[in-house]
Amino acid sequence: MNTEILTIDDKSLMLAEKIIKGGGVVAFPTETVYGLAANAYDTAAVESIFAIKGRPNDNPLIVHVHEEYDISSLVSYIPEYAKLLAKAFLPGPLTMVYKSRCTVSTAVSCGGDTLAIRIPSHEGAQRFLKHVGLPIAAPSANVSKHVSPVTAIHVFDDLNGKIPLILDGGKCSGGIESTVLDCTGEVPCVLRSGLVTRDMIAAVAGSCDEYVLKDGERVRSPGIKYKHYSPKCQTALFDYDDRQSAFSLYKEKENAGVKVWLMCDSGVADESGCANVLDFGETEYEIAANLYDKLREGEQVAELIIAVAPKKQDGVMVGVMNRLKKACG
Repeated sequence: MNTEILTIDDKSLMLAEKIIKGGGVVAFPTETVYGLAANAYDTAAVESIFAIKGRPNDNPLIVHVHEEYDISSLVSYIPEYAKLLAKAFLPGPLTMVYKSRCTVSTAVSCGGDTLAIRIPSHEGAQRFLKHVGLPIAAPSANVSKHVSPVTAIHVFDDLNGKIPLILDGGKCSGGIESTVLDCTGEVPCVLRSGLVTRDMIAAVAGSCDEYVLKDGERVRSPGIKYKHYSPKCQTALFDYDDRQSAFSLYKEKENAGVKVWLMCDSGVADESGCANVLDFGETEYEIAANLYDKLREGEQVAELIIAVAPKKQDGVMVGVMNRLKKACG
């Protein structure tokens, strides 16, 4: 199969629509990461996503819709706090899980009775979703367990020859996957942390819980159960307070002839004295936006990436640290 990368315009959107309605899959940009899209009503198409990615079949998908889509056709009940949260944060990097009407393929939720729905804010994603006019099931557009893609080239590197089309919308601005929020109970509950933080949700909804997976329990969100975000090289992760040990390991490996790179924020980079540095920025939003890009960059040049966790650990950094630990821990 020949994989094309096309900028988003009327011609490429017509091609994307033809592929989706013909039971195929395409990659498209969002503000968080690139997604691998299929018609959520088409079981064979949804199942092909799992096959293309090598994704476990008990790891549910998120349904993406445009901002004018009536989600009441997909879910059975929307609590009042969810309406307030939608008004505050959507379109944007927030996925909300509801009780499903079971109108889309059961393969989307892996046989579960809930449905995760997201309304991305990326202009290209909105154009694609409006053009197709269907609920779109989409996980990240990469091989399962590998670093999530934030550019069209990242998608191509993983899925060349496996999908026909990648819609190129530039580099994703957010950089880590959406916050996933369980809206099936009396109080919202964070299933996966992201750019919309627990405190931000609680400020609108009044309160917000945080979920911990129990043994044997069916997951309602991707990104909880399995290894994710891993580069194709060895990794090591050090706490901020243990950064001197990271610098020492870097020097040891460098002296041994290992192609070693340090990945850290700008402040640690300045302090380290290391020659090869993957600097993912200074602020929490810069770090989130650059995390996957730097992991992808690093795996191209390094045999070993030594990561140092940023000093800040709250807010958006909860989601960043979740990804960093899964990638390098």
